[in-house]
Amino acid sequence: MGVEGSSVGASALAPFAVRSFRFQWPADLATSWAFEMEALILGWYVLSTTGSVEQMVAVASLIWLGTLLSPFFGLAGDRFGARTLLCATRGAYALCAATLATLTLSGLLETWHVFLIATINGLLRPSDTAMRYVMVGQTIRPEILMGAIGLTRTSADTARVAGALTGTGGVALVGMGPAYAAVATLYVASFLLSLGLAPPRARQGAVAARAREVFSGLKQGVIYVWRKPDLLGALCMAFLINLFAFPFTLGLLPYVAKEVFHMGQSGLGWLAAAAAIGALIGSLAVSARMVRPRAARAMLWAGAAWFAAVLLFGQTRSLPVALALLFFSGMAQGFCIPPIEAVLLRGTSEEMRGRVMGLRVLAVWGLPLGLLASGPVIAHFGFPAMALLYGCLALAATLAIGYGWRGALWHRAAPANSRA
Repeated sequence: MGVEGSSVGASALAPFAVRSFRFQWPADLATSWAFEMEALILGWYVLSTTGSVEQMVAVASLIWLGTLLSPFFGLAGDRFGARTLLCATRGAYALCAATLATLTLSGLLETWHVFLIATINGLLRPSDTAMRYVMVGQTIRPEILMGAIGLTRTSADTARVAGALTGTGGVALVGMGPAYAAVATLYVASFLLSLGLAPPRARQGAVAARAREVFSGLKQGVIYVWRKPDLLGALCMAFLINLFAFPFTLGLLPYVAKEVFHMGQSGLGWLAAAAAIGALIGSLAVSARMVRPRAARAMLWAGAAWFAAVLLFGQTRSLPVALALLFFSGMAQGFCIPPIEAVLLRGTSEEMRGRVMGLRVLAVWGLPLGLLASGPVIAHFGFPAMALLYGCLALAATLAIGYGWRGALWHRAAPANSRA
């Protein structure tokens, strides 16, 4: 028992034996931390300055503007290397954050500056996560690849907790200028650490052909997914959680803290941290194999639990109940997203995996759509009505997915429900 336990511990840390990963993990951590702090700081600033929930969700939506460009960033990664692309984008993040911090400290910051910076970051940010996993795939041996992917995801979940507490808490303690200077410092650190990543292997040919054939390749991926109900169901669930669940924690929390619970920046940090801690615990439970759920069933059950939690969250005016519901929704998130990835990876042939995962990235586009739609609904009908509408639509869609493709997603013997 002791030998087995030590072996598990050693294998969990095995990716750190790779020099490139020792630079990548803290670089990813610093970037993710800065992302979380930045999103909450900007959302709070826009809401406090304009008093408009529509403008607040517009800024939050701009962060995901580049999602539709993710396949083309993939081509850029093929052409120039993931390391080069990560260094370039993280350098751009640092420059934008330093500019915004300077404007804030000098008293010249205006709302349009925030929208401009959010637009630039939004065009670049979606490529960051994709390039992280490309970099892991290039540098990590196949037998420890899943452990490296788990560690990479844990860096983002950990940063979500820390960023939630330090982002808005920092604004409350030291003001927006110094808090944003800290964001800029994190981006600079991530850029410098990214310079230590392994350079790409020299490759000839194929890049120009891939660039010419990108739309043909995407069409092949769509046809492939359309003919496989397990993949189609997983992608539909990925789109649903971005459309109806993530807007509550990745855009609307500043409004909830200020207008529903009448709290300041520190209160916003506690709300965000409750969801982030739940997500971290759920992800750790799955990645450590403390539970071994049937992936497709877990995806449906956890998705439904997540939607129910955000529906109830919109109806409560009790802060302790709201924190508990956010924590529970985070736990459901941790049990929902890894099974979605597992269904996609298990059900996709090796030669189609890149295209299918590219479509998976496009599913994130549901988040800005959900955020943009939520603003007018909240303005005209209120936050409880918006939460009720989103929750009911999401639960009905989840039921339709589970029943419509029950042979591929619900039957215990389906390949998508294998525990292997």
